Amino acid sequence: MERILFYLLSIIILIFAISAVSSRKMLRSVIYLLFVLCAIAGLYFMADYNFLAAVQLTVYAGGIVVLMIFSVMLVHHIDMEMEVAGKTKQALTAALCLSGVVVFLIAIYQHPFAIVPTQNTITVAEVGTLLLGYQAGGFILPFEVISVLLLAVMIGGIVIAKAGKKPQEKTPKS
Repeated sequence: MERILFYLLSIIILIFAISAVSSRKMLRSVIYLLFVLCAIAGLYFMADYNFLAAVQLTVYAGGIVVLMIFSVMLVHHIDMEMEVAGKTKQALTAALCLSGVVVFLIAIYQHPFAIVPTQNTITVAEVGTLLLGYQAGGFILPFEVISVLLLAVMIGGIVIAKAGKKPQEKTPKS
């Protein structure tokens, strides 16, 4: 049963990932991305990585996708269609993707994947303390820098999208 569920989630990921990058409607691409991220969380749940699956659902599927939807709606590009790339760009992209898959498969099949027994277990509270700690090995500074960077990118994108539009003048009714 697990194998069937794995293949089902993998097919969902592949179909919606291809749909996300090939859809010409921006809002549809974001929704397809939401399905991909939820299916990836399903794979994490299957592997019994419950914390990682919860982070995937809350941060990516919940936060990032909602932020992208708000961005699309805020700049009034819901019906905007993205341009289709030329044949040379499509061929170059396909060749690069294929070479990336080949490198990925070579790396996977050449790695021994030996099981390493461990005696140390770590709790979710300890993971949170290590990630958001400010002592040696803590990641609070990069976490805050990335959040400010994402905010700046979001504001910059909105400013650039709004720059070309002129405010509509109200005409008095006669």
